[in-house]
Amino acid sequence: MNISVVIPLLNEEESLPELFSWIKKVMNENNFSFEVIFVDDGSTDDSWKVIEGLKLENINQVKGIKFRRNYGKSAALNVGFEAAEGDVIITMDADLQDSPDEIPELHKLITEDGFDLISGWKQKRYDPLSKTIPTKLFNWATRKMTGIYLHDFNCGLKAYKNVVVKNIEVYGEMHRYIPAIAKWAGFTKIGEKVVQHQERKYGTTKFGLERFVNGFLDLLSITFIGKFGKKPMHFFGLLGTLMFMIGFILILYVGGEKLYYLAKNIPARLVTDTAQFYIALVAMIMGVQLFLAGYLAELTSRNSPNRNNYKIETEL
Repeated sequence: MNISVVIPLLNEEESLPELFSWIKKVMNENNFSFEVIFVDDGSTDDSWKVIEGLKLENINQVKGIKFRRNYGKSAALNVGFEAAEGDVIITMDADLQDSPDEIPELHKLITEDGFDLISGWKQKRYDPLSKTIPTKLFNWATRKMTGIYLHDFNCGLKAYKNVVVKNIEVYGEMHRYIPAIAKWAGFTKIGEKVVQHQERKYGTTKFGLERFVNGFLDLLSITFIGKFGKKPMHFFGLLGTLMFMIGFILILYVGGEKLYYLAKNIPARLVTDTAQFYIALVAMIMGVQLFLAGYLAELTSRNSPNRNNYKIETEL
């Protein structure tokens, strides 16, 4: 099968028939064999009934997965990736803001140009400033922390090699960082394509400003896990050692100064009356705590059943 299209959705009953019809038209025009996997993330409208109807009419081209409750876009994508059978997997949102007309070019970039992952870039957006400005800040921070220079990490329109989606796990709200997850899984040929962004035709957006706060926290989490997930002692141990050494040097300075004044019969304050003493004490305590945190994290990591779960690309 050439292409699997994975579509996570929540309360999008109006747009689904039009979206599927558009996808089918593009696939037939380009002679692609395809499947469309709708993942209903706990919709409370008639989205599932619409999917059931599409399945009856297109039994070999439609798959439907329904969650009992709302788990989030990451969970929907992860389940969709597990079910996908195409050589190229394309994800898009169900609200008709992503254009299926982009599919042939995305497929070409993966199959002919050899990219592992192509991320869409909605260069011209039809969103309010309350959404576009935080998005720009979010993308800037993500570029700096991941080293992946994409303009639009959160674009729902992406294309992947099958092997990529079968070797990554998307959880929590990590769908924003799939390029970073793929990079740390060893898939480094990541590109982007300018794609058309359309105004929402039906319903209302499912995302609020809180996603940017959650997104920043997720960015810190995934950056740490990607770099230090299998070696936490390298992070906590280094910080702990530095903090302890700073405190220890300050203690030596305060103690040495006190001894010098005593040797010269110069009146001197009590050590406990100096700010340096308390700074040194706090630094040493924090250093020990950070070192112990790294040690315990290292023990946990070494006892994990997945500690040697390395992805092998080929073997002779």
